[in-house]
Amino acid sequence: MTTPQHAIGSGFGARSTARDVVRGIDLAGRLAIVTGGYAGLGLETTRALCAAGARVVVPARRPDVARSALADLDAVEVAPLDLANLDSVRGFAERFLASGRTIDLMINNAGVMACPETRVGPGWEAQFATNHLGHFALVNRLWPAIARDGARVVSVSSNGHQLSAMRWADVHFTGAYDKWAAYGQAKTANALFAVHLDALGARAGVRAFAVHPGVILTELARHVPRAEQIAAGWVDADGEPSDPNMKTPAQGAATQVWAATAPRLAHLGGVYCEDCDIASHTDAGPLVSGVYEHATDPEEAARLWRLSAELTGVDAFSSAA
Repeated sequence: MTTPQHAIGSGFGARSTARDVVRGIDLAGRLAIVTGGYAGLGLETTRALCAAGARVVVPARRPDVARSALADLDAVEVAPLDLANLDSVRGFAERFLASGRTIDLMINNAGVMACPETRVGPGWEAQFATNHLGHFALVNRLWPAIARDGARVVSVSSNGHQLSAMRWADVHFTGAYDKWAAYGQAKTANALFAVHLDALGARAGVRAFAVHPGVILTELARHVPRAEQIAAGWVDADGEPSDPNMKTPAQGAATQVWAATAPRLAHLGGVYCEDCDIASHTDAGPLVSGVYEHATDPEEAARLWRLSAELTGVDAFSSAA
């Protein structure tokens, strides 16, 4: 059954923090995987989950940096993973599955934004490959551990999805490259991934959600020049935040932590969330509150799943997708 794309009155909002949304929730004995869980929103997510009692595995492209950032947390382990390298994804998944552990929460947080044209693997556009295909392959390879006890999977999207629907004729931008259109397509893919994963996984008790964290200044913006950040109204001439709606990292992490843990979402899924609630559809914008229909369309989601399975050679639902 499809979850309606409208607010449920969560009791939280744009200024809630990751710690706020897990207050009173006991995650003792639960295991979470948070990709990129050592910087920015990922770090705040890891801290909040640990504070609620969870053990967190942090796959990291820079494991030494991750271990340093997480040194004060006892219930965390770091493992190497490069989402842009499918051999690395396979290696991480094989090692994790060999441990025999169950995944209760899976938060696909890592990503890149507006980077210069970069090719990875067999010539894939890096934002689509890293943000979507790497996570697609990771979840499918980890599926036995995810499905064992009905995990929640959270895909970190963005209102950047409003910049571009899927560009089926050229998903890898082999023609003219536009860094923001490529980012927009990748964020649309993140949202569509949750739609189809939820449809496939619900029978195993797995529910999936996509989230928009909000506008937050983190390392994610490292490829955006200062002049462009000023023109966008993110920062002033001194590099200080100038957007009154900008969130802190702790506030930005709240929606993904809420989607991963909120009791009220136990029997819901496949929706796009923002400000710690389910978002409504919109056709305004771009870069406004709400979600465009192209990012929640089940037919588009199924088409993307088929393409992703073809490109990565991985599909845990090959007989059902």
